[in-house]
Amino acid sequence: MDAYIVGVDMIKFGRFPEKSVPQLGAEAALLALDDAGLTIQDMQALYCGNLNQAGGMVGQRILQQIGQTGIPVVNVANACATGATAFREAWTSVKAELYDLVLAVGVEQMGRGLLGGGASRGISKEGLLGSGTMPSVFAEAGLEHTRQFGTTFEQFAKVSVKNHHHSTMNPKAMYQIETPLETVMNSEMISYPNTKLMCSVNVDGAAAAVIASEAKAKELGLMSRAVKVRASVLTSDPWQERDLVMPDVNTCTRKASKAAYEMAGLGPEDVDLVELHDCFATAEILHYENLGLCDDGEAGRLIDEGDVELGGRVPVNVSGGLLSKGHPLGATGIANIYEVSTHLRGEAGPRQVEGARIGLTHVIGLGSACGIHILESAQA
Repeated sequence: MDAYIVGVDMIKFGRFPEKSVPQLGAEAALLALDDAGLTIQDMQALYCGNLNQAGGMVGQRILQQIGQTGIPVVNVANACATGATAFREAWTSVKAELYDLVLAVGVEQMGRGLLGGGASRGISKEGLLGSGTMPSVFAEAGLEHTRQFGTTFEQFAKVSVKNHHHSTMNPKAMYQIETPLETVMNSEMISYPNTKLMCSVNVDGAAAAVIASEAKAKELGLMSRAVKVRASVLTSDPWQERDLVMPDVNTCTRKASKAAYEMAGLGPEDVDLVELHDCFATAEILHYENLGLCDDGEAGRLIDEGDVELGGRVPVNVSGGLLSKGHPLGATGIANIYEVSTHLRGEAGPRQVEGARIGLTHVIGLGSACGIHILESAQA
């Protein structure tokens, strides 16, 4: 039994201190339902992803906004993979033939501040090098790539230039501003080589998707804009001997991408566009290789030669990515699915990837969880 996305949308990312988390989630839910031409009364279950209020029954509070129909609600928290995990749980329920129509919502209210800079958990038992803040973790990972392959500060910075340029064509991105290479490289240094403009933006946001069984999608006449979920994979880090002072930001993505390609019956060469987890510019470079878009050591060449730009061989983060669209933790996974689905429907406007038939979304939360989805136009 195949499962299809029949409605998907997101609110414009930004900062909304006057709104509550359930209000933001309700907005996205209604947008996705409207996109499908359905209502909350049609939904048989709700899967809600939120991190900062993980114990707050956010899914039920969303239903208080849009209709308390008594359906089962599952609340999910899984670091930066929270939204992708909620979507996967919804997909799984349809694949298992428990339900015909379900709703997945991801929502987060971030405010401002340094990711990973909150309450101290004491001195890490795994070593004292660097810092537990995310800019430092991914700075270390980037510099290890530099040590192995000679990747340069300028190549990392080009990722930010590319993604900020893409965002100028995305009206739902938090920022829509060009940032020339010199501007990126000369902005405030947060943790070398990540400058401020090479760090993801903490924003408030929400995204939602309606998932239907193939039979239900056909019955409702929704196949013309449907997006097939070819693969859904979630991994965590396996035990391994490693350098205890440096978190592994690669292995669970490599495991997930291998499993996703096998499930989809495809290879990285078949993918037309990618929305990956560019929490920092260094991370995007690493994930080119982790997702098999190029061989190890070739990521710098990919960014230099424009292969990952709009119009290139495999455009990456045409939405503007986390660097510019923004990164509301619980919403990011579904927002990525919205972006790829929009291209597969041919509805992305000036940022449309021409002829897109297959797309891949990727998120990773340290701790760790990696979610990958491979999506296909139902008209392919």
